[in-house]
Amino acid sequence: MKDFREFLLRGNLVDMAVGIVIGLAFGAVVTALVSDLVTPLIAAIGGQPDFSTLTFKIHGSRFLYGSFLNSLISFVVIAAVVFFFVVKPVSALLAKYKTDPPVDETVRDCPHCLSRIPIGARRCAFCTQEVAAV
Repeated sequence: MKDFREFLLRGNLVDMAVGIVIGLAFGAVVTALVSDLVTPLIAAIGGQPDFSTLTFKIHGSRFLYGSFLNSLISFVVIAAVVFFFVVKPVSALLAKYKTDPPVDETVRDCPHCLSRIPIGARRCAFCTQEVAAV
C-alpha cells in the first residue's frame, strides 16, 4: 500500500491529472463557445446551421456527406477559436514577460561590407579586409 500511495502522490502524476482535468474543462468551454455563439453566427450569415440532412446515393449506398461537412466546419471553427482566442493572446503575453537572458552573440558585422563574421575574426571572409579584434 505504501508504494501505491507514493505512486499516486508523485508530482508528475498529480500534475498530469490536473492538466487532463483542466484540458477537459477547457474543451467543454471551447465547444460551448463554438456551438452556442459561433455556429449560430455562421447560420445567420450562411442561412443553414446544420448540413446533416445532405446525402446522395450511388447503387443503393447512401453517402452522408452533410455529417462530414458538419464535422469539418466544427473542426475548422474550433481550431480558429483556439488559435485566435488562446494561442495568440498567450504567445503575446509570454513574449511580453519573457525573462530569458540575452544570448551572447558569436558573430558581428564587418565594418567594410557589413557581412556577418565570427567575433574573433581578424579578416573578413567575404571582402578580405582586415578588421579590428574585439
